[in-house]
Amino acid sequence: MIERKDVALSGERTALDFLRKKGFRIINKNYRTKFGEIDIVAQDKRTLCFIEVRTRNTDTQISPKESVDSKKQERISKSTLSYLKEKKLLKKKARFDVISISIKKSGEREIELIKNAFSLNPKFLY
Repeated sequence: MIERKDVALSGERTALDFLRKKGFRIINKNYRTKFGEIDIVAQDKRTLCFIEVRTRNTDTQISPKESVDSKKQERISKSTLSYLKEKKLLKKKARFDVISISIKKSGEREIELIKNAFSLNPKFLY
């Protein structure tokens, strides 16, 4: 049985390879703030992307992209604002993406990049 942490780490490596092949420039991995962690910060042309990586076996009840619920979006939003303030990038064009990785029983991986997966909740702007 594969541990959840191993599945997550494997998923993040898969996501990084996928993003590089798509032309993204990786800026940070597993960036920690007091609000939580940003899995990947990357540049896609002129847009700064805050990317949540979700990896699941296909036999789980909830899909990877469905697992980024409102509470997770809130943590990512707060972490992103903290990152942007710390790096003095508040005026930079940014978006939230999700990479969904489903691992089939055969070991094959289905990867989906969901650009603009969710928006920043205005209540976090201050």
